[in-house]
Amino acid sequence: MQLKLSGQNIEITDALKEYTKEKLDRVQKHFDHVTNTNVVLHVEKERHLVEATMHTKGAAIHANAEGNDMYAAIDSLTDKLDRQVIRHKEKMRDHRVQEPLKKQV
Repeated sequence: MQLKLSGQNIEITDALKEYTKEKLDRVQKHFDHVTNTNVVLHVEKERHLVEATMHTKGAAIHANAEGNDMYAAIDSLTDKLDRQVIRHKEKMRDHRVQEPLKKQV
């Protein structure tokens, strides 16, 4: 998985990079068809916002999150992405039960 991390009005430190990568690796454990992920960190006065788009095989999954600090926002974002990835994985699964072929008499 390729991770592209960018920031608006915030300097992205190595600690933020590692924390974000570690949390998004947890999401990838559930679904290994993620090709790349774009994450944007925003700071607006007292608001810490994070948004991410995960490009997967067959879909693009997008989520936004807000928190008291950047780490809380990243945690909230990964929880949302995790739920969406699991839901997408369930949709991709074939739910039809195949009936056995009947013998010709």
